[in-house]
Amino acid sequence: MRPPTDDELRLYETARGAARHAHAPYSEFPVGAALLPAGSGEPVVGVNVENASYGLTSCAERNAVFTAVAAGVRDFSAIAVHAEAWSAPPCGACRQVLAEFSPSMTVVYRSGGDVVATTVAELLPDRFEP
Repeated sequence: MRPPTDDELRLYETARGAARHAHAPYSEFPVGAALLPAGSGEPVVGVNVENASYGLTSCAERNAVFTAVAAGVRDFSAIAVHAEAWSAPPCGACRQVLAEFSPSMTVVYRSGGDVVATTVAELLPDRFEP
C-alpha cells in the first residue's frame, strides 16, 4: 500500500459522492465506487444496492464494472471505493471481478482510517485467471 496521488484522491471523492445514492436500508452501510476507464474518460460510478434477500445484494464495485461493460468499456486504470468505515476494501467477489478485467488497476480505499492505494493483484494474489 502507498499514499494515493492527487488524481486518486479526486477519484475517491467521486466515490464518496456516489455513496449518497446507495440503497442500503438493511445494513445502513452505503458504499460508492468510481471506476476510471484506461486512457481517458469520465469515471463510471456504482453504489451498493441491497435486497431483503441478502444474497441478491450487489456491491458498488461490481455495479460500476457492470455499468462500464454495458457501455462497451472493458479496460480500467483505477477504482476508488468509499464507505464511512475505519477500513473498507473491496470484498473478495469484487476483487475477482476487477481482476477479470484489469489486475494491474489501482484500487483506492480506506484502510486503518487512511485513504490508501494498491493494485488488484496485490489485494488478490491467487486469483482465478482465464
